[in-house]
Amino acid sequence: MRDGTLSTLSTRDRGLVWHPYAPLDGPDPYAVHSASGVTLELSASDGERFTATDAMASWWCAIHGYRHPDLDAAAHAQIDRFSHVMFGGLTHEPAVALAERLTAIAPGPMAHVFFADSGSVSVEVALKLALQFQAAVGRPERQRFLTVRGGYHGDTFAAMSVCDPVDGMHSAFPGVLARHVFAPRPPAARLVMTESGEEHWETDELALSAWTAELEALADRHQGELAAVVVEPVLQGAGGMHVYDPACLRVLREVADAYGLLLVVDEIATGFGRTGRLFASEWADTAPDIMCVGKALTSGYLTLAAVLATARVGEAITSSSYRALLHGPTFMANPLACAVANASLELVEAGWKDEVPRISRLLDEHLSPARELSRVRDVRTLGAVGVIQLDTPVDVARVTRAALRRGVWVRPFRDLVYTMPPYVCTDDDVRSIAAGIVGAVEEVHG
Repeated sequence: MRDGTLSTLSTRDRGLVWHPYAPLDGPDPYAVHSASGVTLELSASDGERFTATDAMASWWCAIHGYRHPDLDAAAHAQIDRFSHVMFGGLTHEPAVALAERLTAIAPGPMAHVFFADSGSVSVEVALKLALQFQAAVGRPERQRFLTVRGGYHGDTFAAMSVCDPVDGMHSAFPGVLARHVFAPRPPAARLVMTESGEEHWETDELALSAWTAELEALADRHQGELAAVVVEPVLQGAGGMHVYDPACLRVLREVADAYGLLLVVDEIATGFGRTGRLFASEWADTAPDIMCVGKALTSGYLTLAAVLATARVGEAITSSSYRALLHGPTFMANPLACAVANASLELVEAGWKDEVPRISRLLDEHLSPARELSRVRDVRTLGAVGVIQLDTPVDVARVTRAALRRGVWVRPFRDLVYTMPPYVCTDDDVRSIAAGIVGAVEEVHG
């Protein structure tokens, strides 16, 4: 189907608007006509129209789909009261209620919440918080962070500095980013179901042992300069959709405790049920000192993130010379975003335990045919995450178009074609997503 209006929109966009990680003269973006439930109505610049299931949940955030009546109602109700007030010297019900809800469901004894504008900003705040903590307890010389290769924590400067130094964005900004301490990427692992129905993690024990020894040696060598460990728990997202054994997170917790470091976990992509636990840290029965959440927090309605911290961290900041966490965004704790987040978390708590395992089983079953394709290196699932990894970089434009013609919107990157579908997808939706992805990969890469 052809639509001149929407193709004109793509033409007007070209060369005017920068899109993520894309040149101004790059491929034309698809224009969105409408979004409802899990369905996008799209148009290409040549006028071809597509009705597609959103396999990406809009970069992993729209877990309840589009135009959800409960979230729409929460937004309308808050607009009728007030959409924004400054948070300096003021407070409001949506923010306090959200902070109460987050501390109640978080792993471990989280006691304090700082609201930020976005995931990247929440990481910035978490890093500042760790540095302030170390200074407050008499260790101001501790100015560096220990992390692992393959990580991704956002695009702002401090967040970039703890992203992978090779595949991340360090090389584009030489001399500007702080230099931190990088351990090897944790060895890959796979979650499998035993015949008795129990979940079991499969990993290379020798590789795990070697990784642990190298991590411990690195921490020991740099102990006097490290403030915190920073890591995405169990699933590294934009760094390669890499799944690792929760035992690695336990090791990181032990190392942090042994050397007086804080453990900062970035749950921006993994939080709110995505990996099969409410928070991915729970796979390791491990509680962080500081936790960042975002993305699915408002189910994509508005940008909002949060930094949670333990009472120990809060007490150190309060007793320091500054007495405050030194950050304060203009739109901090935006009431409209907080109101929608509260409604979103009600939906999460009511349904994720049924929805995510259901999606996981379907993805595992219906992505498996991709293992027979000649260019496919690996197929893996974890919770409501399904990944097809090729042995070559993905032809993004052709795979995207091939999937759209099968009724699925995907956004591949590097050598990965993957899905993180909305939790409200029906069984048929998930089957269609998997079939569309497998079919697109087979058509383009064989």
